[in-house]
Amino acid sequence: MKVLSGQFPSIEQAADRYLEKSSRSEAGKTDGKSFAEVLSDKQHEAVPKFSKHAASRLSERNIEISDGLMDRLSAGMQAAGQKGINESLVMVDQLAFIVNVKNQTVITALDGKDADRNVFTNIDGAVIA
Repeated sequence: MKVLSGQFPSIEQAADRYLEKSSRSEAGKTDGKSFAEVLSDKQHEAVPKFSKHAASRLSERNIEISDGLMDRLSAGMQAAGQKGINESLVMVDQLAFIVNVKNQTVITALDGKDADRNVFTNIDGAVIA
């Protein structure tokens, strides 16, 4: 083990120096929450991303994403993740979204007018949000 002489005379001073730096860091504050609570909060803040393909489909099909719809889509993705689903169909009203749960990414989107395209492959679960 390499000893850096003269940097800290005692373990207490090293701890004090570390704690002083930590207390000045605003980004590191957790307000007394456990790691699990902070992680859970961050997961609930996750906003779904849209792949280039999905963005194109939304535009082609004139599908507008409201804040409420985005919240429900996000909640559906979280529910899928909690059940261990990797690739999911998330239904929100008359809209269908194929999502990659791990990456929080919408792969494609369909609306009720696409009734002839009601077969979904390569998914391992579905959520109605």
